Amino acid sequence: MAETTDEGQRSFPVIRTGLPLSAPFEWLRRGTDDFKACGFASIFYGLSFAIAGALLWLAFRHAVEMVTAVTTGFMLVGPFFAIGFYELSRRRETGEPLQLLPTLAVWRVNMPCMGIYSLILIVLYLIWARASLVMFALFYQGGMPTLKSFIAQISKFDNIEFLIAYLAVGGIFAGLVFAFSVVSIPMMLDRGQDTITAMIASFLALVRNFPVMLVWGTLIVLLTATGFALGFAGLILTMPIIGHATWHAYRALIEPQST
Repeated sequence: MAETTDEGQRSFPVIRTGLPLSAPFEWLRRGTDDFKACGFASIFYGLSFAIAGALLWLAFRHAVEMVTAVTTGFMLVGPFFAIGFYELSRRRETGEPLQLLPTLAVWRVNMPCMGIYSLILIVLYLIWARASLVMFALFYQGGMPTLKSFIAQISKFDNIEFLIAYLAVGGIFAGLVFAFSVVSIPMMLDRGQDTITAMIASFLALVRNFPVMLVWGTLIVLLTATGFALGFAGLILTMPIIGHATWHAYRALIEPQST
């Protein structure tokens, strides 16, 4: 991992602009190559995402309002738990061994900043879980449904007021997390950057490359939703590709640190 000096940590990252709209597809291609190259290590993390998602669904399957909160909230905390993918991509880039064990505790490299960031994500996740319950209480008509009836109603666009309100509020939370996590964790991992600088740089990267980031965010949602739709098993494939691709998004959006 590249060393960082105090001066390097204080310097503000240089953000690239002018990326083509096709850039996110290139990131996914490179992410797929990383996934293939990393083999078992990547599959281990993908399997962890799938198992975690399935266990959470089983735990809350009788409370549809919690199932939706947990499922959508999965995307809020995903950027932090994908740190293993970032480290594997970094190792492949630098020619280091693509082994699982050294990546399991990689968050210790910049533990104070990683800890602060994870706490921010946890707080946002808890707020979203509460907001999700409020959406059901205020806008869902006909009492609390079963999961089967809820899916049937949503597929038929019944309770449209609830659907609009839920998507609007959920979109605000998802957009907020996406804006501050596009490149923040890879930057904290790679450069030893502090939490606030990394989050601000991530936000600016999104603002200055908004059309590209809109495509990238849409692809992330589609791939994650596909993973869920395949009974969580799809996450074994989609999460590694997204995670590795995020590293390449970071490399494309942020100028390398000067040595």
